[in-house]
Amino acid sequence: MVINIRRSRHDEGNKLIAIWCRSVDATHDFLSKEYRIKLEELVRSFLPEAPLWVAANEQDEPVAFMLLTGEHMDALFVDPDIRGCGVGKLLIEHALSLAPALTTNVNEQNEQAVGFYKKMGFRVNGRAEVDDLGQPYPLLHLRYHKA
Repeated sequence: MVINIRRSRHDEGNKLIAIWCRSVDATHDFLSKEYRIKLEELVRSFLPEAPLWVAANEQDEPVAFMLLTGEHMDALFVDPDIRGCGVGKLLIEHALSLAPALTTNVNEQNEQAVGFYKKMGFRVNGRAEVDDLGQPYPLLHLRYHKA
């Protein structure tokens, strides 16, 4: 699979939201149904206009994306059909080329993501009892440490 990392385009909003939905449904089974709906409404309100980095396949279709703000990766979502194929790793490597002191947050209950980030060289450097919206979904604060 050939992947190209590029900026998102305004006409890709629906595709990116679909990736977010499929990714969250595959990895965030700990969220309540009501909260999952609330998060999707929030994502729909900002994602199409956000300055995202996209991993695109050979047909230039998005298969994953990340939001990078300075040294902080706010989001990383990969279509579940291609998880495990190295696309998330490519996005992280791109982020590290732009922000070597990269940080991110991850839901503590998302054990797959926690393992992925640790494998990529991130270490836990803090914890919050609630998520960014004040809900009882603890977040781990991670920082990249070069091996």
